[in-house]
Amino acid sequence: MRTLTLEGRLGGQKLKSFYVMTKPRVNTLIVFCAVIGMFLAVPEGLPPAATVFAATLGIACVAGAAAAINCLIEQELDARMQRTRARPLPRGELGSGETLAFAAALGGSGLLILYGAVNPLTMWLTLATFVGYAVVYTVLLKPRTPQNIVIGGASGAMPPVLGWAAVSGEVTADALLLFLIIFAWTPPHFWSLALYRTADYAKAGLPMLPVTHGSAFTRLSILLYTMVLFGVTLLPFATRMSGMIYLAAAMLLGGMFLQRAWTLWRDYSDDRARKTFRFSIVYLSALFAALLVDHYLRIG
Repeated sequence: MRTLTLEGRLGGQKLKSFYVMTKPRVNTLIVFCAVIGMFLAVPEGLPPAATVFAATLGIACVAGAAAAINCLIEQELDARMQRTRARPLPRGELGSGETLAFAAALGGSGLLILYGAVNPLTMWLTLATFVGYAVVYTVLLKPRTPQNIVIGGASGAMPPVLGWAAVSGEVTADALLLFLIIFAWTPPHFWSLALYRTADYAKAGLPMLPVTHGSAFTRLSILLYTMVLFGVTLLPFATRMSGMIYLAAAMLLGGMFLQRAWTLWRDYSDDRARKTFRFSIVYLSALFAALLVDHYLRIG
């Protein structure tokens, strides 16, 4: 009996470790943006429930697999960084082989779901996103250039495009606007984190912007990119993709983000950088939620 109990506990810990490898908090934001894209792609009414379910499941699986591959490739780096050394691989809770097998099974299942239950376009776009993050960003960009998060941000900006393609079967200009918003949002979001984790990145030997160019340059870059983001978020209104409700939300949220970026530039502290990073997550979620509310109030 005790042996069975111990095996059960070990099995439960193993499942928990696999779950942690998928970076569930990041994955939640990815899936949220993809689902918003699905609903915005429908001119009137609601998207088919079966398509939404299958696309959500497939995209979540592939995103989780990409996160696991990222952890697999960076396990030695993770072991040297305070922020990541508690992940399952550095702690020895999982091995490289079983992590690779898990990622292959999860990612393969997600792609099969997308191909069979959604459409081939969404499957191929999702596969390209997987390669962009797990290979191009993780292997080629992150260890080589301080602009890694800018270039690699293209993969992170794809979720609403994937959701749009899942429902409509195409990628339109409106879908690309959603892509552009997340693309512009990524640098101030991630550099805020990098600022208060500079010592960690330097210890790991990663050329993040605060390590290579210093705090002042990074803070100015955050401010400038936030200004760009503010302008980009007005484009859905300018193109008549959205209405006044979204415009009001975009201006309010953008003003709040700009105020934080300005304060971070003028009077830096790790606490301000941490709060700016956390606000950026709330900002993106609220902005996309406003797009959805505006969409259905205008067609209702």
